[in-house]
Amino acid sequence: MKGEVKKGIILVGVVLVIVIFCIVRKQMSAVENYQDKYQGADLTVEVDGLGREGTYTEYQNSHETVYPSEDIPIDVCDYEEGTDVTVYQDFDGAKEALYTGDNSKVTWKVDVKEAGLYQVYLEYQTVESRGVAVERALYINGELPFADASNLTFSRLWTDGGEARTDNQGNQIRPTQVEVYDWQGSYCRDDMGYTVKPYEFYFEKGENELTLEAVNEPVILRAVTLCAVKEKWDYETYLANQKTVGETQEYVTKIQGEDSTLRSEPSLYAKYDRASANTEPYSVTNTILNYTGGDAWNAAGQWIEWEFEVPEDGFYNITVKGRQNYARGSVSSRCLYLDGEVPFQEVETISFEYDNDWNVMTLSDENGTPYEFYLAAGKHTLRLEATLGGMGEILEELEDSTYRLNQIYRRILVYTGANPDKYRDYNINQVYPEVMEAMDLEAKRLYKIIDDVVAYTGQKAEKIATAQTLAQQMELFLKRPDKITVNFTTFKDNITSLGTAILNMSETKLDVDYIEVNSVGSKVPEDKASAFAKIWHEIKSFAASFVVDYDAVGDVYSDKDEGIVKVWIVTGRDQGTILKTMVDDTFTPESGVKVNVEIVDPTALLNAVVAGRGPDVVLSVGADQPVNYALRNAVEDLRQFEDCDEVLSVFYDSAYRAYEYNDGLYAIPETQTYNVMFYRKDILEELGLTVPDTWDELVDMLPTIQGNNMEVGIPSTASTTLPDLSLFYTLLYQGGSDVYDDEAKKTIIDNEAGVNAFATYTSFFNDYGMPTEYDFVSRFRSGQMPIGIANYSIYNTLVVSAPEIRGLWDFTLIPATEVTDETGAVTKNRSVYSTGTCSMMIKTEDETVRQNAWTFMKWWAQTDTQVRFGRELEALLGSSARYATANREAFDQLAWSADDVEVLEEQWKSAVGFREVAGGYYTGRHIVNAVRKVINEKEDPRETILDYAITINDELIKKRTEFGLPTD
Repeated sequence: MKGEVKKGIILVGVVLVIVIFCIVRKQMSAVENYQDKYQGADLTVEVDGLGREGTYTEYQNSHETVYPSEDIPIDVCDYEEGTDVTVYQDFDGAKEALYTGDNSKVTWKVDVKEAGLYQVYLEYQTVESRGVAVERALYINGELPFADASNLTFSRLWTDGGEARTDNQGNQIRPTQVEVYDWQGSYCRDDMGYTVKPYEFYFEKGENELTLEAVNEPVILRAVTLCAVKEKWDYETYLANQKTVGETQEYVTKIQGEDSTLRSEPSLYAKYDRASANTEPYSVTNTILNYTGGDAWNAAGQWIEWEFEVPEDGFYNITVKGRQNYARGSVSSRCLYLDGEVPFQEVETISFEYDNDWNVMTLSDENGTPYEFYLAAGKHTLRLEATLGGMGEILEELEDSTYRLNQIYRRILVYTGANPDKYRDYNINQVYPEVMEAMDLEAKRLYKIIDDVVAYTGQKAEKIATAQTLAQQMELFLKRPDKITVNFTTFKDNITSLGTAILNMSETKLDVDYIEVNSVGSKVPEDKASAFAKIWHEIKSFAASFVVDYDAVGDVYSDKDEGIVKVWIVTGRDQGTILKTMVDDTFTPESGVKVNVEIVDPTALLNAVVAGRGPDVVLSVGADQPVNYALRNAVEDLRQFEDCDEVLSVFYDSAYRAYEYNDGLYAIPETQTYNVMFYRKDILEELGLTVPDTWDELVDMLPTIQGNNMEVGIPSTASTTLPDLSLFYTLLYQGGSDVYDDEAKKTIIDNEAGVNAFATYTSFFNDYGMPTEYDFVSRFRSGQMPIGIANYSIYNTLVVSAPEIRGLWDFTLIPATEVTDETGAVTKNRSVYSTGTCSMMIKTEDETVRQNAWTFMKWWAQTDTQVRFGRELEALLGSSARYATANREAFDQLAWSADDVEVLEEQWKSAVGFREVAGGYYTGRHIVNAVRKVINEKEDPRETILDYAITINDELIKKRTEFGLPTD
């Protein structure tokens, strides 16, 4: 009986929850707009000290809207001043061209006959370099017109390096992407895509100076033009200006999406889809390249281009079979170019709404009447470029709002701290009346943005919900200022969520199966999968899953073949696919060595090796593994190979220090990472501080930073799963000491340098109040943490996830320790702890396999191999997955800017590898315990580290005895 009552109560509760949810949902959808919230308010005004300066919108509003009618060409070789530039004669069809290097700065005199707004157009050709977008800063009369003019990007040209190859399993392998070096043209425009049209720059009448300064990558200029701003034809005008032709014969040509000829980025290559029943071509058993686009085609400005041919002059319709199944409640937009030009206004924004299935869409007007495009007989190009369309302006306003909200947060933070006393009345409305005014204005702006998004997309997507939450929260703060401190942490979290929402909303992903060009009047066939076709597809897919090995990558060879090298990679399928493609198209043809690549979980390695079923070579293993396997005689000593030192020549000693033991080398480095110091330029300037060069300087800055209730972040041991001792080791190395003695028999962290390093490290938390637990990216974005020591790979995360602070932050070398030598001379030791991953060879008795495995490892460590792997990985997964290769030569050719490379290489020279010893895994564990004891229990640092050093040495002796190693 009790059980039935309990079930009844639960059922009633579930029903009530559903009813309440439906009522709330209905009430939310019933609100058509929030116009009454902001109507009549001037949303363009700025509150003093809480606005964003240097924006393009501000620049536009400060100049008269005058559009001259004539273009002004500039002779690029007739420059006034230039550094790192070279004039080329008769270069690739150009009589003269100007090479501008990585460190170039070139200024031209421009005679402007009519003052007004001009668009700046460049004709350029990229040169062989790091393969990333070209970046330039533009100055007019020596001044940056607006902040984003410091980061103008120009794309490169990429194409397939050959035909798709089919492996011995019947799977297609996409060709390598290669760069095309040819002339192309581009306007200076917003790299984020928020401003859809090219930037408009104001030039005064008379003589002006135009300067282009290199930010990233060299480029050759053929022409620079100040273009008069011209309005694009509408469709009616376009038709009226075309030739009159008779009726064309019936003609239909289908261009497969995977057959694109050019693209702006190497990641926009052909892909395969087995999820749909009507993707062309179709297969559930084999990997068939059958569409393009996908996750990689997600940012404004990215484009894909196809070639096609028509038999006669005439008018044609264009149909796109596309799919946008990535973001419910959003539209993905594309701009159409035919032969390099947008034919008319209406195709500047072609919208693809959310749908799980492929959608065959003929480009048409709002009434469904297909557009007619005039094409002359012969070859043509069709380009689809990702654009944000009407969302661009909305997202720009949202990003500006996020920036201002962070300023509001920091202003309150200075007064209340990050965790204000909820029982204290701070009277924020009296202390900071400008903050209340800014909140009122920002709430109104957010409500208008919500209405704009709903008007554009047709529904209130969940991504904009955070903006509504923030607007309502600020309305509450205005009514009840005492609630600010109670909900201060939530307020900050909501701002962070809004920044993330902007990133998600700016993604404009799309798949393209095929494009059809047909003469007007030709029938476009239906291409929708029926319910039966979908069911049959699912049945076939289910059956195939029992017989098809979807984890097999590339050519798979029989174990009976002699000398086959079995390679395990423990990172992921994407990395494994790239590796196997490289092996099959380069390594095996060149060396004759057959390789099977398998993607495995890292935890499977130990059991497999013990069971004698392990690989011959394993890639991407942790730095602590090789010596542990070597102690058990499970891996090969690579010093046995005569050319080992030659292979190591492209690495710093620090890269392989962890893999050396007893004069042996048990792995080859793959990646290497270390810490750098990130800092907010804008906040340090506000506080009147400069970037610290030493730890003493950093400590001296703390009163100012903490006095404004901000923080400095350093690596800590607070995490229970991944405690980070990198800064302690860094201080130890900067003090001239190490973790173990020269013979690796005992720890020496109990010497004077070790004790001092430990005391300094723990004092940062106990004496200087640095936080032990924090989300660095979040606090750095908000400004709560204007300085932080973190792994340099965080750079890519910040670039991708924090666009609202682009240009406001940078990174540099970590602070140094000043060391006085016997002569009294003071030097700065900037040593930094480093770690990484590696490749190692499992012990084998087969000499042929051993030699073949070494041949593979040498190839894998080569510069060309590492460059290609790094570039293809970034092309596939984006810049946040930039490969941290340990190969010095390869690192220079990856997608870092010249300035970034300079800082990273300077810090890299001071990197120190962590030595691995028998029982070394006890060392980190006990040092972490020592740190936590000092921080949590306030124990004396010196006595604590001395006690734990004894414990560590006892453990090392036990382990050395176990392996038969000397202990004296």
